[in-house]
Order: sequence, then structure tokens, then C-alpha cells
Amino acid sequence: MAENTIPEITLNNDVRIPQLGFGVFQIAPADTKEAVLTALEAGYRHIDTAQMYGNEREVGEAVRESGLDRAEIFVTSKLNNNAHDPEAARDATARSIDALGIGPMDLYLVHWPMPAVGDFTDTWRAMERFYEDGQTRAIGVSNFQIGHLERLLAETEVVPAVNQIEVHPYLSQTELREYNASKGIETEAWSPIAQGDVLDDPELKAIAAQTGRTVAQVVLRWHVQLGNIVFPKSTTPSRIVENRDIFDFELTDEQMSRIDSLNADRRRGPNPDEFNWIPE
Repeated sequence: MAENTIPEITLNNDVRIPQLGFGVFQIAPADTKEAVLTALEAGYRHIDTAQMYGNEREVGEAVRESGLDRAEIFVTSKLNNNAHDPEAARDATARSIDALGIGPMDLYLVHWPMPAVGDFTDTWRAMERFYEDGQTRAIGVSNFQIGHLERLLAETEVVPAVNQIEVHPYLSQTELREYNASKGIETEAWSPIAQGDVLDDPELKAIAAQTGRTVAQVVLRWHVQLGNIVFPKSTTPSRIVENRDIFDFELTDEQMSRIDSLNADRRRGPNPDEFNWIPE
């Protein structure tokens, strides 16, 4: 049986990131610190937040109060949709660093391309400056499609370290993941269990019975074996621990293929080609 240790992936600038992380999307600020502390106690060392989530400050508090060395914990945040103007992006970045209170970020992402709002290449050039200035150890994008990435790579200097996209068994994103890999961009998977939609799937239940694991563990293991960086979210301590315990078993090639066959190109979240929402 495999050792239950979280592996690390080396990004294209040699920064190392734990393949499994803990996501805090839709966790209320009042609940965030306790949830992150629980995750850190369970062995997670990668926390994914965003300006849009409104809980960066509580993530930082948990990191500082965990008793762990700052260098042991990988923290990601994301530039808000209302800060795509380069000057606004500079102010927003300073606010994130101040809210987290843990020094430079480990990874900083453009949250959405918002193709009809400004020019995301200008936003990316601002991100390049934040990276050069040492405000973050790596930069990347989130929800970028192949067309967005092609333009970014043609018109700017730094290749994104990651592209964080919606991926789950009902939306496997094979073409986009393969494109990411061809450019040295790691794929991060948000909504990895489709916000719970996949938990009642008969095929996944059958594989869970075969492996003696939960459906969530099977799906997270599928992500890991695909090479995705993944960060499930929960505020239930037992599930936080359960989601972390996926490195002491493997799915067979046949089981992986059965999960692959569930793809229906069905999104839970917005289409990045059409999503241009700016928060108040």
C-alpha cells in the first residue's frame, strides 16, 4: 500500500506546490480560521483563497496561529474582478498582502479573464511586475480558456505557472488540460466533486465499493492520478480528514477509464468566455 504522503509538484519556475490543498471558497469569514486550522492539523500545507472570497484575513490568522513555520505552508490568492486596471490591481494586491499578514504570497492568480472587461493582457503585465517585485513567488491564471492563453503567451513575457479551472468527472476538460501541459502550465481543479453533484453517481458508487473508499475520495484520487492540483472544501472536520486520506490507494486503469467516461461537458460554474461579472 502506498505511503499516505501529499506529493509536491514543481511549477515552471521551480517553486514546489503540494498537489492537495484546502479550498476556502464559500466558507464564511467567521468559520474560516477554524476550518483552516483543522486542515493544517490534518496535514494539509496548501491553502487556496481569493480576494473575492472575503476571508483572506482569517486564512492569514490561521497560518500565523498554526505553530507551523511559514515556509511550510503554500498560500494562494486571486486578483478580484474589480481590479483588472493595472493601478487598481496594484492597490488590490497590497490589500491582499496586508490582509493575509504572512509576507509574500506563494501563488497569485488572475481570477477570471473577463474578456469584455478591459484587457486581460494588461492585467497580466501588472501581475508580472508583482512577481518581479517579490510580492508573490509565482503567478498564474484561473478560468482561462485556450484562446485566452494563446493571446497571453503571444503578447506577454511570463508563462503562467498554473491555470485553475473547473474540473470534475462531469467536466473533465481534457483538451484544455492537455494544452496547459503542452505549455508547462499546471492544471488546478476547482469544484473537484462538482459541488457534491457526483456523490450519488452509480458508477462512482460502484468504484467506491470496490476500493472501500468514499465517492469523494475516489474522485479526488482520480484528480491526483490525472496530475491535477486539487483542493476540496469542507467545514466538517471528519470530511477534511477524509479528503486528505487519498494517497494510500490507487485506482486501476480500468477504474480511471470508467470515471473518464462520465464526462458530459457539464459546468457547475460560469462559462469563462461569457462571464464578465464585477463585484460591487
